[in-house]
Amino acid sequence: MDDLRVRLDKWLWAARFYKTRALAAEEVVRGRVSVNDQAAKPARELRPGDRLALRQGPVERVVEVLALSSVRGPAPVAQALYRETAESVAARERAAQARRQGVEPAATIEQGRPTKRDRRQLAEWQRWSASIDDDKPS
Repeated sequence: MDDLRVRLDKWLWAARFYKTRALAAEEVVRGRVSVNDQAAKPARELRPGDRLALRQGPVERVVEVLALSSVRGPAPVAQALYRETAESVAARERAAQARRQGVEPAATIEQGRPTKRDRRQLAEWQRWSASIDDDKPS
């Protein structure tokens, strides 16, 4: 299981952080993965004890490499390759709690302009809505 050298993109794929090795390499090139607080390239060789910081969507994860593998195996084997830091786990839980607490107001907007059906519903609603100003005699 422990190889002498393993590329960063291959290890990320084997540890099941990304579905394909190409996706892992692309994320590394985009700067979403750093090794020991330094920018990395997909061909960077990992060693046990290295500290990886990777961003997956809005979530930042910090893991320590425990073992090396260039073969993608079952999830329990993949999880034995790394250990996530306590701070990282706490940050992920806080982010998940914040997502459950409330919805971003901008996320509720489905489309910019109302459709013809929406406009008709608005016109119908405005036709039947009462206003204080409407009751005054002219």
